[in-house]
Amino acid sequence: MKELRMFIDGKFVENKSDKWINVLNPSTEEVVSRQPEGTVEDTKAAIDAAEKAQPAWAKLTPVERAGYLRKIAAGIRKREKELTDIIVKEGGKTQGLANVEAMFTADYLDYMAEWARRYEGEIINSDRPKETILLFKKPIGVTTGILPWNFPFFLIARKAGPALVTGNTIVVKPSQLTPENAYVFAQIVEEVGLPKGVFNLVMGKGSVVGHELAANPKVGMVSLTGSVSAGQQIMVAAADNITKVSLELGGKAPAIVMDDCDLDLAVKSIIASRVINTGQVCNCCERVYVQKGIKEAFLKKVIAGMKVVKSGDPAQIKDLDMGPLVEANALKSIEAKLEKAVKQGATIECGGHRIGTKGYFFEPTVLTGVTQDMDIVHEETFGPVLPIVEFSTLDEAIEMANDCEFGLTSSIYTTNLNTSLKAVRELKFGETYVNRENFEAMQGFHAGWRKSGIGGADGKHGLEEYLQTHVVYIETQD
Repeated sequence: MKELRMFIDGKFVENKSDKWINVLNPSTEEVVSRQPEGTVEDTKAAIDAAEKAQPAWAKLTPVERAGYLRKIAAGIRKREKELTDIIVKEGGKTQGLANVEAMFTADYLDYMAEWARRYEGEIINSDRPKETILLFKKPIGVTTGILPWNFPFFLIARKAGPALVTGNTIVVKPSQLTPENAYVFAQIVEEVGLPKGVFNLVMGKGSVVGHELAANPKVGMVSLTGSVSAGQQIMVAAADNITKVSLELGGKAPAIVMDDCDLDLAVKSIIASRVINTGQVCNCCERVYVQKGIKEAFLKKVIAGMKVVKSGDPAQIKDLDMGPLVEANALKSIEAKLEKAVKQGATIECGGHRIGTKGYFFEPTVLTGVTQDMDIVHEETFGPVLPIVEFSTLDEAIEMANDCEFGLTSSIYTTNLNTSLKAVRELKFGETYVNRENFEAMQGFHAGWRKSGIGGADGKHGLEEYLQTHVVYIETQD
């Protein structure tokens, strides 16, 4: 069995606690590796290393720092197949999606490296005739990144890329379910000669390692991608030191399907958005509102499409639409939510059951007879389950879409420009997709409203999450 190690202050360290956490393949339920159960002491050592390294790292020019990001990106591309296989094995992703994640991560680091010459401060007009006001953008210092399991490799780059190019150092904690890809990332960091302490990797439990990453007074910013409950715990831990938090949390994305839409496009996009990564994507469609006039036609097509979704062990079969859920708890959660939906009056049109007895596979599922007051409309499902609600007017659909504690993404399908722009004006979400599946661009800004989070990632605005301002007033004398 493969034994992983943590990466602290430029070197891989032995597991001093001698406690380990097994990593399972969700397709086979077999143990594929084990990770050290990191301690508070391990986490403090990583934070101390990051603090020690940060001043010298910040003194490098942004272009020099960007050069290291490009070297890491090149190292990722050299290990494309290995990383793809690891992502498949740990998380149950299809081979195609795992490969996209690995290569998109490299592209993302290259993209963030391009910002080295582009982020900038300001010169501000003064009310005083002999004064110049300068606004500098400076690094925060030590940052920490707590990662999810659904896009574990990409999220390293999403947090480390902007942090490092702007002069911060970082300590990363991968999910307990998917740590090996981060271990390989650390190997690449070592190979390219990134100065020691600039990037650190600590594995273990969120209640121990994650808490210390948020609560330690030496940390200037903690970024988490995870559940609402995890985000709440991070905010509490960070509160004593008023540490900046950036949180991407849950989602319950609505898709509004108007009767004038391109029906085939809507069906194809919604199915793709629901089964990608077996429905375990926070920004993808979780509930559908269909206008009454096309409800039956839509249902016929979407049920037929969900029935032919190909699932299986992605390590064994290349051409699949989805693999397993990530763990047994995810399977139990979906089964419980479906049972409650049926008790509340929903009808299962297709799917609704576990596939086989080995691995955490679940059938793509469509629910009809769903009403706005049902729990399945409001609670994040995080699986291949599609509840469908009927509506009459656009105003009604927008009201139901906004009736949610989350506010990450949304979508609408229509050929009417006025309709789409009205929806854009009135939908209360950080993102709206018009006539396409829910998948963000690296140059955009991925940020949610309400309980979907604080702050955001990607593009110029995501980069600026890792910067703080320093305003200088210079008054000259004659």
